[in-house]
Amino acid sequence: MIAYLTSHIGGSYKKNGTRIPTKLSTENGLLDNLKKHWKDNSKVLIISADADDIEVNDSIMNIFAASFPMSGLSISQMYICDNRNEKLVDNISIYDVLILAGGHVPTQNKFFEKIRLKERIKDFDRILIGISAGTMNSAEIVYAQPELEGESIDKEYERFLSGLGITKLMILPHYQDIKDDILDGQRLFEDITYSDSYGRELYALEDGSYFMIENKTTTLFGAAYLIKDGTIKQICEKDKSICIM
Repeated sequence: MIAYLTSHIGGSYKKNGTRIPTKLSTENGLLDNLKKHWKDNSKVLIISADADDIEVNDSIMNIFAASFPMSGLSISQMYICDNRNEKLVDNISIYDVLILAGGHVPTQNKFFEKIRLKERIKDFDRILIGISAGTMNSAEIVYAQPELEGESIDKEYERFLSGLGITKLMILPHYQDIKDDILDGQRLFEDITYSDSYGRELYALEDGSYFMIENKTTTLFGAAYLIKDGTIKQICEKDKSICIM
């Protein structure tokens, strides 16, 4: 498997409240790296984040069905797996590309568990793309950073979940957008996430940054930060890359 664990891959922009397809992100060599491994006329399966949200799921698929060819990544088929067609994952080996969509981490995590995705991808040897929540749920142990009002103060909310095991890294996307957020009257990072980082390492990605895993080597591309034991430091910059493991 070649995995691209991203914060955001582009592919659309908003105009008058409507999503318009456009090319995928070229930041930090993402599109170029995808093209190196992309098979012509690839069969693509998207795994949804919210299996009940049919309207959003169809919108995601329709956007990507246009934006991937715009980007020079040809496709022959594209489907999205949600509660209408869970059996699509029964034949996961026929697909050339799996995309783990973005959304609410715990909701997606439950769907992954329901369809036994971890078990099904063990022998998948092609391209996997994680986007936002999909990237977070790719971890062996997922840090489900509180996101919705009430989650950070809910004693029953689980912040650490069992993930797909594609990487040992706990990844947080969209750092540039959420670093100053306030949730439940607390600072999302300084008061919540930093406290959760004791004894752990969390990797915060800016949009346009990503991890690429190939031949058991993990390379970080673009601006990213390591949060550990209540502190944060930048470990990579835009247009640069480092080997993580």
